[in-house]
Amino acid sequence: MASLAALGKVFQHRNANVYFGASTLCWTGVWVQRIAVDWLAWELTHSPAWVGVLAFCGLFPSVIVSPIAGAIADRVDRVRMATYVQVAIFIHCAALMALIATGLIRVEILAALEVLSGVMQAGQQPARQSLVPSLVPRSELTGAVALNSLTYNVARFIGPAVSGPVVAIWGVLPAIAINAACAAFTAVSMYWLRIAPEFRYGKASGKSVLSETVSGLTYIVKHPGMGPIFLFAACMGVFLRSVPEMLAPFVARLFDRGADGLAILASTMGVAALVGGLVVAMRGRLEGMVNVSIGGGVVLALATAGFVATHSFHVGVVCIALMGAATTAHGIASQTMLQSACGPGMLGRVMSLWGLIVRAMPASGALVFGALSEWLGLRIPVLAAVPMALAVCGWMWWRRDRIAAVMESPPA
Repeated sequence: MASLAALGKVFQHRNANVYFGASTLCWTGVWVQRIAVDWLAWELTHSPAWVGVLAFCGLFPSVIVSPIAGAIADRVDRVRMATYVQVAIFIHCAALMALIATGLIRVEILAALEVLSGVMQAGQQPARQSLVPSLVPRSELTGAVALNSLTYNVARFIGPAVSGPVVAIWGVLPAIAINAACAAFTAVSMYWLRIAPEFRYGKASGKSVLSETVSGLTYIVKHPGMGPIFLFAACMGVFLRSVPEMLAPFVARLFDRGADGLAILASTMGVAALVGGLVVAMRGRLEGMVNVSIGGGVVLALATAGFVATHSFHVGVVCIALMGAATTAHGIASQTMLQSACGPGMLGRVMSLWGLIVRAMPASGALVFGALSEWLGLRIPVLAAVPMALAVCGWMWWRRDRIAAVMESPPA
């Protein structure tokens, strides 16, 4: 990881300023809309199961799309690929806004649109992430990797922090409009980048996309450090990170609050995520990142248990702050190790599969928790998942020295 001074050096490069500014807006807009859609689903159905279904529809398509998109990004014009996807996202937002404004929106239509949204988000991530090594000289790559991790993981919670107050004061429609504006700006920003050809254009290997997709999966599974990190992140996603994905029913049923409660919790999570992300980004070294990742998982498990076990809104605010900081710390530590250890020919595929994990696994957990909550309530399924998450953290701690040996070395 880069120190604060190294992070500052990255911003001395024009491409980096354009890229990271647009990335922050891009991912923030995505999560502004995510929270708004969840609240809209709750208003339409008042069903935790439907909220879980919507989270699943928006995130699970990455299981199919991400590996293929990563293989495509490793063989085409990555700038053009990312631009086309951003234009498609803008059109999607406009269609959703029109349906909401005319009163034609139904939860079934919303679910179908979320599937399309999930496909597009999974398609853009590997194309953009593969451009990171081109933004700065090789000597400053760790700073670019740190900022790339920081923008994605922090925006994932800044978005809800913005969306909560917007939904509470003005409603769902302005939140969708924010994402549309962010998508439009990101699409335009791609034309401002000056990317060297060796980074902009992938190289076709002569193999099929399916073959290259499989080779990416095999590379991760056989890697002594990446495999455990991916498995750990998948378990954290299923067992714990699904709770923020379906925040609306927890706000309404556990704390008996409305959109104002959603705004407070989402904002608190966003601020805490920003603080946690900056602390990890400014550590100044790769050494110890495995411990940071595992520690983030432990804190996330305990904070999630506290969040669902209480009816006190004040305790819930404290717990969700810890959840935001821990999730961001775990995400930045894991993503930085992956980008630093990955060979350039596999970067698109590895980061696409990372996007699959961080999107599809919380979606799967949200679907399961939403369905179980109809019979068991919101608490029991989550509290049952916490011990399993802690057991996985224990397994990672037992393997930490072997993982650190291959993941905490400087970039090759």
